[in-house]
Amino acid sequence: MFHIFPYQPLRLITQNSLSSMCLKPMLSRPVAFAQIWKSWFSSHSLLGKKNIILMGPPGAGKTTVGRIVGQKLDCPVIDIDDDVLETTWNMSVSEKLQDIGDKKFLEEEGKALLKFSASGSVISLSGSNPMHTAGMQHMKKNGIVVYLDVPTTVIMNRLKAKEMDRIVGLSPGVSLKDILQFRKQFYKRWFDIRVLCGEDTAAEVVAEKVLVAVKRYQDSELETFISTRSGRSGRSTEEDSHKYFSDVVTQGLALDGGLFVPERRLPKFTAEEWQGLIEATYTERAQVILERCIHPADIPASKLAEIIETAYGENFSCSKIAPVRHLAGNQFLLELFHGPTASFKDFALQLMPHLFAYCIPRTCNYLILVATSGDTGSAVLDGFSRLHDTDKQRIALMNFFPEDGVSPIQKSQMIGCQKENAWSVGVKSDFDFCQTAIKQLFTNSDFTGFLTVEYGTALAAANSINWARLLPQIVYHASAYLDLVHQGIISFGSPVDICVPTGNFGNMLAAFYAKMMGIPIRKCICASNENNVLTDFIRTGVYDLRGRKLISTFSPAVDILKPSNLERYLHLIANEDGQLVTQLFHQLENQGHFQLRKDLLGKLQQDLVAGWCSEEDCLAAIHSVYSTTGYILDTHTAVAKVVADRLQDRTCPIIISSTAHYSKFAPAILRALRIAKINQNPLSQLHLLSSYSALPPIHWGLLETLKKSGNGDHQVCAADMSVLMSHIETLIQNHFM
Repeated sequence: MFHIFPYQPLRLITQNSLSSMCLKPMLSRPVAFAQIWKSWFSSHSLLGKKNIILMGPPGAGKTTVGRIVGQKLDCPVIDIDDDVLETTWNMSVSEKLQDIGDKKFLEEEGKALLKFSASGSVISLSGSNPMHTAGMQHMKKNGIVVYLDVPTTVIMNRLKAKEMDRIVGLSPGVSLKDILQFRKQFYKRWFDIRVLCGEDTAAEVVAEKVLVAVKRYQDSELETFISTRSGRSGRSTEEDSHKYFSDVVTQGLALDGGLFVPERRLPKFTAEEWQGLIEATYTERAQVILERCIHPADIPASKLAEIIETAYGENFSCSKIAPVRHLAGNQFLLELFHGPTASFKDFALQLMPHLFAYCIPRTCNYLILVATSGDTGSAVLDGFSRLHDTDKQRIALMNFFPEDGVSPIQKSQMIGCQKENAWSVGVKSDFDFCQTAIKQLFTNSDFTGFLTVEYGTALAAANSINWARLLPQIVYHASAYLDLVHQGIISFGSPVDICVPTGNFGNMLAAFYAKMMGIPIRKCICASNENNVLTDFIRTGVYDLRGRKLISTFSPAVDILKPSNLERYLHLIANEDGQLVTQLFHQLENQGHFQLRKDLLGKLQQDLVAGWCSEEDCLAAIHSVYSTTGYILDTHTAVAKVVADRLQDRTCPIIISSTAHYSKFAPAILRALRIAKINQNPLSQLHLLSSYSALPPIHWGLLETLKKSGNGDHQVCAADMSVLMSHIETLIQNHFM
C-alpha cells in the first residue's frame, strides 16, 4: 500500500497531496504511518532541538493531539497542566485556581512557565498560558507555536459536556463565550502556525494536520512561484527560478514578460475548515485564507494579522467590510464599494502597499508604476499614501491613466488622492496603451538597469499583474458565500453562481481561485460591455483584436481589450504549459489574434460563461432596479445585472459583484434616472444624487476627495515611451535624490 511514497519527492508533499495519497491507508496502519513521519522529520532535521508547542482554548484537544504527535515522532510529550503545574503545586489546577483566584493564578502559572525548559518535545499549553507575556516569550524562544483554532460554538459545547466550571475569568456576569472571545487576542499574538479544527475532526486527523503544518513552516521550498511563460519544468530564466512570495510582490512582472503564479497552485480547504469560518468576521476570514497562501517565512502570521487589521480595521465605512445584500429573487449583491475610494480595488490596495513595504529590502528605493482604466488609480494612490512616513521616503508611486478615458469624478479622485509620494499622469491614449507601456518598461533591461545604477531605484508594479493585488480578492468571493450560509439562504455545499463585470480579468480569476480552494461556485459568469472581446473569446475560443477599436462606455473600468490576468487562467487550464502560453501571447502581440485548441476551449467553457451588455441596456437596468427597489446600481454592476438576468437559470442563488459606488459615475446615473438637465460640476452632481435618498447613500469619502481636487493639478503626457521614461526619471530625481 505504501509503495507510492518513495516515488514522490518529500519536498513535493503538501497538505492536499498527503491527504489524497496517504490518509486512509496510514490511518489504518498507525505504526507504519508513525515510522514514515519519524523518518520524514529526522531526515530533514525539521524539529532538531525545537519544541512543537500546542496552543488553544480549553477543550481544543491539545493534550490528546500532543500525545498522538509525540507518538508519531517518537519524542517526549509534556502537558503543562499535568506535568508541570500540578507537579509544581502538588494540587490540581482547578484546586489552585479556586484557592488563589484568577489574577494570582495567572501570575503563578507564568512563573512556572519561566522556570520550565525542554527541547525536541511536544508541549501542550494550558488554555490560559498565552495570557502571560513573559512566559510565552520564554516558550517561543525554543519552539514553534501551533494554534489549534476551534470554532467558539464547538468549544462551548465541549466544555458544557465535560461540565468544566472552573476557567480563568469565569464569574457571575461574565459568560463563557465572552471569555473565549477575549482570549483569542492572546492566541493570535503568539502563534506561528494555525491549524483549523472542526467539530467532527478526529484527534488523529488534527495531529496529522499539525505535522503537515510544521513541515510547511520549516520548508519554504514548498511554496515557490513560476512565470506563466516558463516551461513545464518550472524554469524560465535563471533570474526567475525559485521565486518566493516576497520576491514576486517586489518584482511584479517576470523577466520573460509572464505573470507569476504559485508553482503548486493554491491550497484547498476542506468543507469542515470552510464551515469553521461561517461565524468569523471578514478580517478573521482574510487572516485564515491569506495565512495559507503566504508562507510565514515571507510574512509571519503575527505581522500578517497586523497588516490586515491596518487595511480593513478603520478604512471601510461598513463594519462588515464586504456585505451581501439581497436584490431581488435569487440575486444578491456583493457590495465592494465601502472602502475609502468607493471601488472593489480598495480590498487589494489597502492591503498590498503594506505587504510590499514589508517584503522589499531596505537597501533600495522603489517606484511603483500603475496603469488604470479608472478605479485602480485613486485606490492605489490612497493605499500607498497611508504607509508609514519612513516607508513613504523609500516608496513612491506614479499612476498612468487615459486622460480622456475615465469619468470626470474618477479623474477628480485621482487628482485629489495625490500625496507627497504618489502622483497621477494623464496619457493621451487608452488604457491598453498604458498597460502595455508599463509591461515594456519592466522588460527594458537598459532602462531599469540605468535607474538602479544611477538612482538606486527599482521599478515595481501595483496592477493586478502583481500577485499581491490578486490574492486579497479571493477573500471577498469566499466571504460572500459564507455570508449566504450564515444568513440561512443556503446550506454549506449548495452551489452559487458568480457574475462579475470583467475588464482585466483579475476579479473574475479571483472568483475562480476561490472555487479551486473549495468554495462551491457552480458558474463563473463574465459580464462585458460593448468592448466584448472576452465574451467572443469565451464563446468561440478565438481571441481576435484585428479591426477592433476600444469603445468609451459608461462603464470605463471594463473598457479593456487586453485583459492581463487571462494569461494566468490560460496557464492554469493548459496544465502549466508555459511554452504554449508564450506562443499564444506572442501571436496576439504580433498578429493580433490567437485560437485555443479544442480541448482547452472545452475546459474553459466548463469554468466560464459570458455575455455582454449594450449602453442602452445598462442605463435601462439602472432605472428599472431603482424604480422597483429604490437601490441604485453603478454602471459596472448594471452590466453584470443585465448579463446575469440573461444567463442565470434560477436554480441557485447568484452573487453579482457590485464593484463600484454609483456616485463615481454620476452623469451616467443621472441620465439613467432620466434627469433632463445635468450640471457638469461633479460636486453638484453628487449633491443632486444625494437628494434622492436612495440606497446605498452617497459615499462618505467622495465628497471630501472632490473638494481637495478642486485645488489640485496633474501632469499630462503624450502616448510615447520616451516621454513616459522622461517623466519617470524626473519623478525619481525629485523624490529620492
